Amino acid sequence: QVQLVESGGGLVQAGGSLRLSCAASGSIFSINFLEWYRQTPGKQRELVAGRERGGVTKYADSVKGRFTISSDNAKNTAYLQMNSLKPEDTAVYYCKIEQFGAVYWGQGTQVTISS
Repeated sequence: QVQLVESGGGLVQAGGSLRLSCAASGSIFSINFLEWYRQTPGKQRELVAGRERGGVTKYADSVKGRFTISSDNAKNTAYLQMNSLKPEDTAVYYCKIEQFGAVYWGQGTQVTISS
């Protein structure tokens, strides 16, 4: 079993930055397949950023050039660096990893951007 704990959310003004962390514990081997999602009330969870095996990254058009996905396998932690934040980035953010065919989700962290 793998447990994911997210942190780093909060309230910032538009134009500011946040770095979300997703710490993995338990039977974690390495963080290869990684994705970050976000969700607002009444809407489906949407993919924000992802990294596939081999390091190929993908981003939603709305965050390209502003968000960066990464991980530190020595710390078993994944990150989402978010710059130039906009009010429309307000959401609960979730990390997701896949390992040996199993999918694990974090509990979510709230990000609120004030205008």
